[in-house]
Amino acid sequence: MLAHRKAQRRDLVVASLAGAFVALMVGLSYAAVPLYDWFCRTTGFGGTTQVSTGAPGRVLDRVMTVRFDANVAPGLPWRLVPERNTIDVKIGEVVTVHYTAINQSAREIAGIASYNVTPLQSGGYFHKINCFCFTEQTLKPGERREWAVVFYIDPSLADDAEHNGLTSMTLSYTVFAVRQPEPPVADRRPAPGRS
Repeated sequence: MLAHRKAQRRDLVVASLAGAFVALMVGLSYAAVPLYDWFCRTTGFGGTTQVSTGAPGRVLDRVMTVRFDANVAPGLPWRLVPERNTIDVKIGEVVTVHYTAINQSAREIAGIASYNVTPLQSGGYFHKINCFCFTEQTLKPGERREWAVVFYIDPSLADDAEHNGLTSMTLSYTVFAVRQPEPPVADRRPAPGRS
């Protein structure tokens, strides 16, 4: 009888530990995306840029070349063009560059832009003050719109020995179509008197 109780107690402990382990794994799977996002924003991993509210306070004499790349995902009839392909900027200098977006279709379409910076390790030093990324943009048929990105390269880059030879960065945007919900069936019927 005593051996049977010990076996039951042991089985209960093992079952409790297994249940706690499963609950921990489920919790970690839900936390993985926000934790990864936080990690990328904090470290600049994967070309993730930093977000700032103002200028850094000092401008260095060291000049960096920033290249601008624009892409449109397949199936989106837009053009996205930077106003220039490259610009030379002093580290710490606040710069504004415009992109022109054009809807080349005969219908209104919504899109959203994502970005990255290469080399990937330099993303932590690229600070955006204002950007059109991750904001849904709707363009009417044939509409042309100018979007601005305001940024600077963090002066602390000059203190990072790993980046002593770094002379250029590329800011790349890709615009994707946003799926619009289908209008209700009642909204698709022709108006009275029309067929």
